[in-house]
Amino acid sequence: MAGPRPSHGWVIWLSFALALLLSVAPMPSFMETGRPLWLAMFITYWTLALPHRVGMTTAWLLGLGADVLYGTLLGQNALVLILITFMVLSLQQRLRLFPVWQQSLVLLVVFGLAQLVQLWLHALTGNRPPPTLVFLLPALVSALLWPWVCAGLRTLHKRLNVN
Repeated sequence: MAGPRPSHGWVIWLSFALALLLSVAPMPSFMETGRPLWLAMFITYWTLALPHRVGMTTAWLLGLGADVLYGTLLGQNALVLILITFMVLSLQQRLRLFPVWQQSLVLLVVFGLAQLVQLWLHALTGNRPPPTLVFLLPALVSALLWPWVCAGLRTLHKRLNVN
């Protein structure tokens, strides 16, 4: 009888740390408005791949970490990440069956709704909301990047046998 296999859970947390770093990495000013939702994409992948390991608690903790990192209202990003994780978990059985391009379309809607909640929270806190639909650009960029993020994380997941 074989012993228990290692789970390599550190890979998941290391990928989340990378997502947080990518979220605050400097970008040219013209690209700043379309900054991808790195943390949301990484949480989405791990929630789809390992729903028993990554879920609402992980999203809440990472959201609080993002709030501290960005200097935003405590709980703002946590609420948005929990909303994304909830929608992904409720659609998980279907999303796993979809090809990657269809997953991108569904995630465009999920990330777009998250951006609308983010806009609503900005308005509630007194920050001036953007005057155009530019605030949805990160959702579009994230949906376009999803196939590559998914392929990269899947390769990491399979190669290191993360379970």
